[in-house]
Amino acid sequence: MRICRRRRLAAMLALSSLAVVFTALAAEDSAAGVRWTVPKDWTPQPARQMRVATYTIPPGKGAGAGECAVFYFGRGQGGGVDENLSRWTKQFEGGAPARQAHRSVRGIEVYTLDVSGTYLAPGGPMMESHGKLPNYRLLGAILETPGGHVFFKATGPAPTMEQARAEFERMIDSVAKTGTTV
Repeated sequence: MRICRRRRLAAMLALSSLAVVFTALAAEDSAAGVRWTVPKDWTPQPARQMRVATYTIPPGKGAGAGECAVFYFGRGQGGGVDENLSRWTKQFEGGAPARQAHRSVRGIEVYTLDVSGTYLAPGGPMMESHGKLPNYRLLGAILETPGGHVFFKATGPAPTMEQARAEFERMIDSVAKTGTTV
């Protein structure tokens, strides 16, 4: 009887250890030879076609939740940096001029975009508008990795995205090479 209890206790401890390891691993994602740390309050969503990852961003004060989608299409795929930053900017009308920046994080070139206004909410295979969403904001980043571009596109109501801005920047600043490329 004692041996059975000990085995059960040992099995429970092993499972709880695995849960801790899994939780630690779940806080980090990777693609194209780079990894990043996901903000702890962001919730991973189920897998979606064409996305490496999708995270729900907690709602800001008086606003709805946002979403951060991460895309990787392969080496030489998905278009260039300027092309994508321009396309993302054109998904908004009105609002302040878009702000672009460039920096290097641990040897990875990072191009960022911050744009707000009325979001034209593109989607589907032809990226047609699914309606206009006023007072929205996009925080975007494109990583130039050894395996190709990795695209981070976080969108949501402006108050939500303002609240998430520092977390988004910390996530981008956490990128590091994994040592393997695709």
